Amino acid sequence: MQRLPFHELQATLAGILVGLGFAPARAAHCAQLFAETTRDGVYSHGVHRFPRFVAMIRNGNIRVDAEPALVTRFGAVERWDGHRGPGNLNAHASMQRAIALAREHGIGYVSLANTNHWMRGGTYGWQVAEAGMIGICWTNTLPNLPVWGGVEPCIGNNPLIFAVPRAAGHVVLDMAISQFSFGALESYKARGEMLPVDGGFDRQGQLTRDPAAIEASGRALPVGYWKGSGLSVLLDMIAAMTSLGLATHQLAGDPLQEAGISQVFLAIQPAAFGSADHSARIADEIVASLHRSSPTDQHTPIRYPGERTLQIRAENLARGVPVDPAVWAEILTL
Repeated sequence: MQRLPFHELQATLAGILVGLGFAPARAAHCAQLFAETTRDGVYSHGVHRFPRFVAMIRNGNIRVDAEPALVTRFGAVERWDGHRGPGNLNAHASMQRAIALAREHGIGYVSLANTNHWMRGGTYGWQVAEAGMIGICWTNTLPNLPVWGGVEPCIGNNPLIFAVPRAAGHVVLDMAISQFSFGALESYKARGEMLPVDGGFDRQGQLTRDPAAIEASGRALPVGYWKGSGLSVLLDMIAAMTSLGLATHQLAGDPLQEAGISQVFLAIQPAAFGSADHSARIADEIVASLHRSSPTDQHTPIRYPGERTLQIRAENLARGVPVDPAVWAEILTL
């Protein structure tokens, strides 16, 4: 990996996006979201995914000038159409709207249809936590997981994010429905490493830790086995039903054609339930209880979801953001 200053990374991506037709302010924001994802250590969904993003702009599946528009509202619930605009900008705007609704009503629910891949889902968890609110969001995806008991991919790896604000460090869980995201499988394969636990099935139907074998079979293992499979189905249903958008089975199976997906953004104002100090104390006490736990490995401390992200962020801002030289060379040709 080579390390680049954060501002150089963002500026380079923004310049490419302006060349593709983005307005300068939107280009800067979109590039910032990509760069922040890599800064925070989620390398598979940040800068490394940028060439695919550009390819989808060029094949017409991402409309650079499209912005989400309100379709209908009912109190604290709103339904929006993303018009196939850039997925990370659409998602950021939708969570911002959910936050605004929560400030007014105590809770805000925004469903978004007809959008594109949002890149790192955790981005919107950090966004809502920074606003001092509890957040939940998820997206459906192209069919890339077999339903439990099946062989062919027919359900989505629908990422699910929970976030809780906390002055000493927000708690943010960003999870795929598979034991390892497909980006993680790619990263392990590129490093020539086996997965730490079983991550899927090989072509013979045997559980394996070999990321290449899982990619070849297309049979990633859902978290909790049948429970994760069921969770994927329900997330897809709720996103499609409340946005009146496409469900997973209606989406193209080609990643370069993954457009028109459905998403949900939920923000909750903790002050609506009582003292903000009381809520903060509850979160702090839960984190403290985790830190008091005895680790199985004395060299690996117990961490809450998102704690490692803060450490990686600080390190990458100080030393430079790691980028694969081959990926960076490809980006510079764009």
